[in-house]
Amino acid sequence: MTPSQILSGAVNSPSTGTQRQAPRASHHFRQYDVMGAHPDGSGTRFTVWAPNARSVGVTGSFNGWHCEPLQRLEDGSGLWHGRIEGARQGDYYKYRIEGAHGGWMDKADPYAFRCEHPPHTASQVWELSHEWGDREWMARRAERQGHRQPMSIYEVHLGSWQREEDGRVLNYRDLAVRLASHCRTMGFTHVELMPVAEHPFYGSWGYQTTGYYAPTARYGTPQDLMVLVDTLHQHGIGVLLDWVGSHFPSDPHALARFDGTELYEHADPRLGFHPQWNSLIFNYGRYEVRDFLISNAIFWLEKYHFDGLRVDAVASMLYLDFSREPGEWIPNEHGGNQNLEAVRFLQDLNSAVYAAFPDVHMIAEESTAWAGVSRPVHHGGLGFGMKWNMGWMNDTLRYAQRPHFFRRWHGDDIRFSSVYAFDENFMLPLSHDEVVYGKGSLLGRQPGDEWQRFAGLRALYGYMWTHPGKKLLFMGGEFGQLQEWHHERTLDWHLWARPLHAGVARWVCDLNATYRRLGALHANDFHPEGFGWLPVETSEPQTVLAFVRRGNPGDPLAVAVTNLTPEPRLGLRLGLPRAGTWEELLNSDATHYGGSGMGNLGRVVAHDTPLAGLPASASLTLPPLATLVLVEQAPEAPMTGGNRQ
Repeated sequence: MTPSQILSGAVNSPSTGTQRQAPRASHHFRQYDVMGAHPDGSGTRFTVWAPNARSVGVTGSFNGWHCEPLQRLEDGSGLWHGRIEGARQGDYYKYRIEGAHGGWMDKADPYAFRCEHPPHTASQVWELSHEWGDREWMARRAERQGHRQPMSIYEVHLGSWQREEDGRVLNYRDLAVRLASHCRTMGFTHVELMPVAEHPFYGSWGYQTTGYYAPTARYGTPQDLMVLVDTLHQHGIGVLLDWVGSHFPSDPHALARFDGTELYEHADPRLGFHPQWNSLIFNYGRYEVRDFLISNAIFWLEKYHFDGLRVDAVASMLYLDFSREPGEWIPNEHGGNQNLEAVRFLQDLNSAVYAAFPDVHMIAEESTAWAGVSRPVHHGGLGFGMKWNMGWMNDTLRYAQRPHFFRRWHGDDIRFSSVYAFDENFMLPLSHDEVVYGKGSLLGRQPGDEWQRFAGLRALYGYMWTHPGKKLLFMGGEFGQLQEWHHERTLDWHLWARPLHAGVARWVCDLNATYRRLGALHANDFHPEGFGWLPVETSEPQTVLAFVRRGNPGDPLAVAVTNLTPEPRLGLRLGLPRAGTWEELLNSDATHYGGSGMGNLGRVVAHDTPLAGLPASASLTLPPLATLVLVEQAPEAPMTGGNRQ
């Protein structure tokens, strides 16, 4: 059988070689089973797409970097293939291509499973066998990852989370146990890895991808990455991957003008070039490009057992005029600015992924009001499972930076998210983008003196963890990193020895534990019946947030109250859905978090005193710059009158 016959579905796709057989994706979306380099006994089979090339060969360490020709298939597919004796696991190679207009180029394999360590750019023959030990996780993944389950994500850049004492980056395997232990201790349910696909410029953080099927060699082999995912799974922690299908760099060894023509990109720069990132845009209207990208998404989920993909920069894909001035873009066939080919691609991407892996998450980083991002394709949506709530993030951080005195006039910023909180399946992100490029750390952006900055950060996290939506926090935020993040240095782990930083870490740990335990805080993250504002009777209601969260039937109600100023509220009257005793389950002003120790001695009693339409109310102490979490207690069972004779 020829490669084109396999790709057209003439034969069954080969086994994955993993312990757990993955669901089968369409043959069109399993290009990696045939394309690229596949060891075959004493040699290796090579297949590459270069339809406009005059000739294609393979040059590598196995033949002294001389060129051995490949044969063009005569079926119009544009594929070149051949078997080269002596090319084995670990050998380096490139394709030597004579372009459509003459001239020779050495290109890395778009489907290579491993690449040479940067700054070198050769591809490497590699097999992806691994004995997986995460059977229990994979068997229960669907129930653990349902939309009604808690989801608290720790976003990580592997090269700067922790390093050796001399500054060297750690191997995937070295990171595995450390990261699993940290996330279990802190109570996070998932890790999200910033892009790990090979990228020549380390300062791009992985967002300028060249090796789409190869994890970066900076941290080890493909099997080392598999061990990282496997270890996290065995510790009960899901793993998401940041995936870039929106653009690619113009490095000459990679996808750009691959066969001497604009093969993966558009020829017209008004369609094919991103002025914001100085990178190229995929041609989503070309089915070979769509198959390349959709196959890539399925590849990471199948071969590496990732539990979902966060799709980067979706807005840049959806809009033809993204980051462009008038005259720098071409309208669609209807005269609009929507990229209709990208819309169809995203719908096909999500449909294909969920058909093959119904228990994973597809998450959109989409920053506009595009309707239906996380709604099903058959209802006209893009088909993602969730969407980052960038509006919540921007409004909340803008508010959090305001001096306390001025916050009373900007209450709409902090409350507006409730207007659209259930229009999509939202995730609340405090990501790497919020602690770079001069923005400072989350702690540093809080106003006031040192105590107020820490108290404000704890209050912010309390508000975030009780607000509807799944949670994402970038590394370092869990202990109040002081410095802005930089990819060339590790986090300031020594800060854990300081009481106020340790207090933030304890607070995040307890927030995660409470969020996971209380159904009221996660079961209805995507449903309006799970949230309602509560009235407060105070001189400055604009600086007090109070709302109720409701979970599954039978779950106790939870109430969150946040004071956004350093002035304590004594005797604050709070309207409640029911009378009775409410446990003060969490108080960010407790002394073991670094607070002043104000509170309500562990409970608040609500009486049948109506307030603003609610049947009950309670008087409570609301500490300065603090979040309280109250949980209703079940009434005691009535006395039966004693034993009967």
